[in-house]
Amino acid sequence: MDIWPTVHAERKALAADLRGLGAGDWDRPSLCADWTVRDVLAHMTSAAKLTPTAFFGKMIGSGFSFDKVQEQGVAAQRGATPADTLANFESVQTSVKHPPGPTQTWLGETIVHSEDIRRALGIEHKYPAEAVVTVADFYKGSNLLIGAKRRISGLTLRATDADWTTGTGPEVSGPILSLVMAMTGRKAADDDLTGEGVAALRSRS
Repeated sequence: MDIWPTVHAERKALAADLRGLGAGDWDRPSLCADWTVRDVLAHMTSAAKLTPTAFFGKMIGSGFSFDKVQEQGVAAQRGATPADTLANFESVQTSVKHPPGPTQTWLGETIVHSEDIRRALGIEHKYPAEAVVTVADFYKGSNLLIGAKRRISGLTLRATDADWTTGTGPEVSGPILSLVMAMTGRKAADDDLTGEGVAALRSRS
């Protein structure tokens, strides 16, 4: 699928959900470890402004520390206020820039990080089923940064709301979006899942 129309639409939908948040909401812990809701949005903005050339330049400048590059990106895009953070994000709504990596990575980034924010705020959103399945298919075979392939090794994952399954072994079943979140290490999503493989999945970092 052409990911960019979906990425752009999901960025727009997320921005709409975040307008009118209270000051305390922006500082809530997200599902993404050590980042607040505001931090995650700033990270999404930073990624949408990077080209491969710029990314490698920042890696060199940070002593090849991926964590430092991410931290610097968040700091640069937070702005002075939450309104600045949201405005910065809205400015990249239709961007197709991205660091190096398969294009499915950026669809996954958009969906997973949007859920990192929405779940922290108690906001429900329906993502396009084809997009979530595309992300699940990508993550199941990738250990790049997130380690999803390793995390689900030896388990069968089965979606209850889509025609999607992968793997062999003890079963983990649930909504396709929750499976994607669990594959990427979001422990909160494990509560949506059932099956004899859930305990093993939950135990993996």
